[in-house]
Formats: sequence, C-alpha cells, structure tokens
Amino acid sequence: MEFINDQLPKNERIGKAFREEQRMYPEIAIRELVANAIIHQDFNITGTGPIIEIFSDRIEITNPGVPLIDTMRFIDEPPRSRNEDLAAFMRRINICEERGSGIDKVINAVELFQLPAPEFRVTNNHTQVTLFAYKKLADMDKADRVRACYQHACLRHVSNDHMTNSSLRERFSIKDENYSMASRIISDTINESLIKPYDPENTSRKHAKYVPFWA
Repeated sequence: MEFINDQLPKNERIGKAFREEQRMYPEIAIRELVANAIIHQDFNITGTGPIIEIFSDRIEITNPGVPLIDTMRFIDEPPRSRNEDLAAFMRRINICEERGSGIDKVINAVELFQLPAPEFRVTNNHTQVTLFAYKKLADMDKADRVRACYQHACLRHVSNDHMTNSSLRERFSIKDENYSMASRIISDTINESLIKPYDPENTSRKHAKYVPFWA
C-alpha cells in the first residue's frame, strides 16, 4: 500500500498557514480493492495475476477470474470467496473482514472524496474495478451520474436508510436551489431500471424515497 500510494498523484491544498498535500484517492478504497483482487483471483488461470495500473485520471485494479456474484450486487450480497483459505488468513491478519463490507467502505469513501462512482467490469477471464479521479458534476456523463446514483441508493439501503433528492444533492454537492438537477439524475436512473420508488403511491417527488431495483 505504501508503494502504491507513493505512485499516486497528489493535490496541494493551502491551509491557513501551511501547504498540505492530499492524495487524490481515499487509501481505504484502494486497500479494500487490492485485498479483494488478491483474495478473489482465480489461480486456475495461468500466466496472469492481480494488476494495478495507475493513470493520470484513474486507477484500474484487475484480477483473473469472473466474480462469483453479479457486479451489480457487490455492495449488498454476502461475500463468496473463491479461495477460502487465503481469505481466512487475510482476515486473521486484519487485512479484510469476515462480513465482507469492503465494497461498502469503498463507495462510502468515494462519496466522501466527491469522486465519480467506481466502475465494476467483467471480461471473459478477468474482473476489473476502476477508481476515477475527481470530476465536476458538469464533466460527468450520463453513465457516470446514473452509476453514482445507483451506488448511492445501494449504500443508503444497506445502511437501513433511503436515498432522497436531498441525500443525492449532498452526494454530488448540488446546491439546494438546484434540486431539479438531482431529480433529473434520479429520473434517468429509474429509466435504467436501477432504482425504484420506495412508496409507489407517494405522488410527492419532493419527499420521495428511493431504493435499489433489488430491494
């Protein structure tokens, strides 16, 4: 982790008296994703292994093997490890947790850093997670916004809460008077069948609550 962090770009923040360097990505998010890549790699696929690639605008973490659960359910599904002995060892040395809350921590840290939502992709033989560098909301495309809205709804749901227009505005740092921007993102995510109203009979969009499609 120290080696990876040393390669990451940093942002300089000027405080009241001193300049301070801040990392572009939350360390806990990288730690959890690297641990997942190690634990869930498929050792039957030869000639490859976990790969971490650092670019100016993103980090790509890839491991051999197709995930045992749907990528859309990474946040809420109980963990299934392909290599239980390795997973048990990493739990004993406190690198990962028994209940599999790693992806929850990743999404939560990404939201705190106001980063675009991570992307989970599956190829024929690999699983890849991409962490994106900071973007303004105006620079995010529709897919970025919809993905972030869905993950935010998942995170709220597993925290025994609901996504609202207000919580999504906080996620994207949208000013209260621009609530219609959040409404548009919610509408786009509903149209993609990724979220749904918590109470379909509620006609007030202002006080509406939303849950993931699987809830």
